[in-house]
Amino acid sequence: MAAFAPGDRVRVREDYPPGHIRTPVYIRGKQGVVQRKFGSFPNPEILAIGRDGMPPKALYEVRFRQKDLWPDYSGSDADTLDIDIYEHWLAKI
Repeated sequence: MAAFAPGDRVRVREDYPPGHIRTPVYIRGKQGVVQRKFGSFPNPEILAIGRDGMPPKALYEVRFRQKDLWPDYSGSDADTLDIDIYEHWLAKI
């Protein structure tokens, strides 16, 4: 069963570990809404250090409001950005 479902509000973990991290710095600590689950895949953070990436992690599409990401954003309130994020970076709020 998936940890998150479309419509779930989530917060991205605010962490800055060393190494190959697929989660952009500018979304860490930010809130978004899950749009869909893509499936489960080997963890790229583990693959990057030459290991097998197991156990697999679920990958989600999460939508963020641009104004929540960029304090000086001058575009529409309706502008959003969708980003693929692995489940271990997300917490339900």
